[in-house]
Amino acid sequence: MSYVEVPGAKVPIRMWTDPASVEDVALQQLQNVATLPWIKGLAVMPDVHYGKGATVGSVIAMQGAVCPAAVGVDIGCGMSAVKTSLTANDLPGDLSRLRSKIEAAIPVGRGMHADPVDPGRLHGFATGGWEDFWSRFEGVADAVQFREDRATKQMGTLGGGNHHLELSFDSIGSVWLTLHSGSRNIGKELAEHHIGIAQKLPHNQGLVDRDLAVFVSDTPQMTAYRNDLYWAQEYAKYNRAIMMGLLKDVIRREFKKAKPTFEAEVSCHHNYVAEERYEGMDLLVTRKGAIRAGSGDLGIIPGSMGTATYIVKGLGNEKAFNSASHGAGRRMSRNAAKKRFSTQDLEDQTRGVECRKDSGVVDEIPGAYKPIEQVMEHQRDLVEVVAKLKQFICVKG
Repeated sequence: MSYVEVPGAKVPIRMWTDPASVEDVALQQLQNVATLPWIKGLAVMPDVHYGKGATVGSVIAMQGAVCPAAVGVDIGCGMSAVKTSLTANDLPGDLSRLRSKIEAAIPVGRGMHADPVDPGRLHGFATGGWEDFWSRFEGVADAVQFREDRATKQMGTLGGGNHHLELSFDSIGSVWLTLHSGSRNIGKELAEHHIGIAQKLPHNQGLVDRDLAVFVSDTPQMTAYRNDLYWAQEYAKYNRAIMMGLLKDVIRREFKKAKPTFEAEVSCHHNYVAEERYEGMDLLVTRKGAIRAGSGDLGIIPGSMGTATYIVKGLGNEKAFNSASHGAGRRMSRNAAKKRFSTQDLEDQTRGVECRKDSGVVDEIPGAYKPIEQVMEHQRDLVEVVAKLKQFICVKG
């Protein structure tokens, strides 16, 4: 489908989904965002759903301002994917050992490494810039300086919630490695710190929603936020790269005879800020639960732990600010999912996938998410499919 424009808004609200399918609270959030004085446009992805301040699945373009809640508290959250030389014929009949080895190498949930990972020991990891990145930590907010030890030990960890690591087949039986994670606790604390600062600024008093507080250009608060934001985005990218390195090491050890090789990595943020130009204006574009899909840009759009993931190529649709959805999107809250579904439902909906099937991940059941095929159909003018993947191992925190 092409987009539907919501009538009556101050600026264009273009939706790549049926407005009738969007929760009322999410629709209200979109209307609230459209009232901000700095906004120039709003693109709504087909996986849109309620979030803090701004919906998940929205792309907000503003001039001279950034709303931290429109980035999300997991700054730099995103995905990475790698195609391997392995095929179905290389796999063992029992996949539980492989999942256990992965879980032993990459901490999940609130776990962390006992000691910081040395990226120099990871095969093929590009260490250029690593020391400079960590040297810049002393320049981020004083409020998080005491978290340095934790931040170093969480580098290369998965986290919980919808963060995941998967092994999947494509249509010709090649094995892919994919993972989804962000800036871990340090990114969350930086985001919450700056949201708190923004809410106290004079120009944000009287907003329809205090969570939509913004920083404006040429102010010390904006400078400090963007410094910390870009550091956290880089943390997230390194976090995924180290996890992918650790995962590749597991694959090499477990499949020595097959001598696996790996193609170039596909990586994309889906909670971030970028400086982009549209209609002659230099804008700050926030993507919260959305990926960049400029012409030729490669991206990753996952479904749930029992469905499919798509490797895509952007079509460069400027009406959507060169964006696409970041996944299937939730259709019910975590609490609602826990009340509605049982562990038996989880077993039924993840049959054929080696994964956790206990009560701790019932809120991540496929039935709690929108159908990924429908989401992809709604954005045919935003991306083209390069590969469709079906997971056979899924690791969650």
